[in-house]
Amino acid sequence: MAREAGALLREYYRKGVTAEYKGDVDIVTEADRASEKLLGERLQAVFPEHGIYGEEGTRDGMEREYRWYIDPLDGTTNFAHGFPAFCVSMGLERRAKGLPAGQDGELVAGVIYDPLRNELFVTEAGKGAYLNGERIHVSKVKRLAEALVATGFPSHKRHANPNIHFYHEITLRSHGVRRAGSAALDLAYTACGRIDAYWEFNLNPWDTSAGVLLVREAGGTVTHFDKSAFTLDSREVFATNGLLLDEVSHVFTEMFAGRDLEQIPTPAEFAALRKAAAK
Repeated sequence: MAREAGALLREYYRKGVTAEYKGDVDIVTEADRASEKLLGERLQAVFPEHGIYGEEGTRDGMEREYRWYIDPLDGTTNFAHGFPAFCVSMGLERRAKGLPAGQDGELVAGVIYDPLRNELFVTEAGKGAYLNGERIHVSKVKRLAEALVATGFPSHKRHANPNIHFYHEITLRSHGVRRAGSAALDLAYTACGRIDAYWEFNLNPWDTSAGVLLVREAGGTVTHFDKSAFTLDSREVFATNGLLLDEVSHVFTEMFAGRDLEQIPTPAEFAALRKAAAK
């Protein structure tokens, strides 16, 4: 199903699409809607007893034991601008009978498909994580100073989001920070060791469900910033290879407390630093 939706996205990407706004700056394309329609129809045909929760509005059978969270096109802004970083994401949750509405069930399966690179990430609870049929594992990097990490930013009200401060601090302490614009791919890359850690604010279950299980089954951790248990309705996600969990969480704790902050130099100070370095 993910491959079929990916082929659909490739065709739209090839010919180009017109973006529409579903908020001040949140965009949606006809490709998002066509992909979600296709996935909804395929899931209902194969798993008629399952519920579906889609980013573009599909809400079907939410009271059922199994619930699919689907992002038919994660990375819509990239897609609309022709930037080649987007994917299809599908995560499956099992909710036992009688489970309270606000409590998570068990993540049991996940698929993330990058149609431009033909990379299919697949995971099942207790059975590991795979990329194109080969077992994958998180990285073995032990120090933040040697780590390549990733993050993302909201499409609106960025000035009110604290992540720019976290971005600055982690950039100073790591080997680098990447911002590719697809949360699902960031989680998949953490699972296969291309990224050593990843954090972001204000995501949704369709962004995270498949990737969270992928990271865990690849040997990594997914928590809140303070290392407490991650939940699908969480407004923060923090994924690591496990070895970086304590160190990066400590940086987050210090930042939330207003400590351990590096001041950004003024333009004049920066010019002076460059002049001194040139000597």
